[in-house]
Amino acid sequence: MKVLLPTSLSLDLPVDQTVDGVTYVSYAPDAPVPDAHTDADALVAWGNTSEQLADTARRLTALRWVQALAAGPDAILAAGFAPEVVVTSGRSLHDGPVSEHTLALALSAARRLDLMVDAQRDSRWAGELGGSQSGDRATYPGLGTLAGAAVTVWGFGSIGQALAPLLQMLGADVVGVATTAGERSGFPVITEDELPARLAETDLLVAILPATPETEKIVSEKVFAALPDHAWVVNVGRGATLDEVALEQALRAGTLGGAALDVVATEPLPASSTLWETPNLILTPHAAGGRPQGATELVAENVAAFREGRTLRNVVSR
Repeated sequence: MKVLLPTSLSLDLPVDQTVDGVTYVSYAPDAPVPDAHTDADALVAWGNTSEQLADTARRLTALRWVQALAAGPDAILAAGFAPEVVVTSGRSLHDGPVSEHTLALALSAARRLDLMVDAQRDSRWAGELGGSQSGDRATYPGLGTLAGAAVTVWGFGSIGQALAPLLQMLGADVVGVATTAGERSGFPVITEDELPARLAETDLLVAILPATPETEKIVSEKVFAALPDHAWVVNVGRGATLDEVALEQALRAGTLGGAALDVVATEPLPASSTLWETPNLILTPHAAGGRPQGATELVAENVAAFREGRTLRNVVSR
């Protein structure tokens, strides 16, 4: 069995060696796979360009399995691999890093660290952001605190369930949104049918949604209108799930407190984008999930399962 490993990530596997019937070969994720390795059985993908993936899907006709290390396998699914090729995702590899980054964005929104940094660069003491405060969320230019804040996490998978305890530890009231209502990891979960009522009382909406035809721009003008004027929106899922035009309009009109986006529809965000200068908007460069944890173990586990004919971990429905 031949498995292709990307040079974009250091995996503790015996590259360019054959061990127990498995040969691991390295490849560049931004260049065509060499002809000598188009007979590979499996491909591990991390940081691959869309052109490289499309070329791989076309030329590697012996391929039987693609292991994505990203939490969302949308790039793999869009590449055109044959229907019989099994696709597995990097679900759970990014729970910790994405949760940390989301918490950082939530705290920045609450304490307005972005405005404080701007003031520092202008050599200005931002007294309006410090000193005695009224404690009223509606008057402070941020949430003020996460303590007592109603936080709604839309997309309550493994990342959402890793994030929720961190928010709860700081005093937030956390409710998840998923396809099935009930309880997950000790937190109440509602469906999208119940979402409008929850949005009306939400101080912070966190979106961790995958990019699918059903979720395209689902975080929409209707969602922004349902939120209180002081509420903030944080998107760490996929840029395609949020309507950027509607968001900008809400922020410029002052009908939404603010937003923090780690993902946007077009990445990198063009210098000409008006999002750069939109008020009360924090932008980070898709930095939340760039550090897969436990990737070696996942690949090794799935290689063993594949060879033994067992069900692989994180199989993606196609």
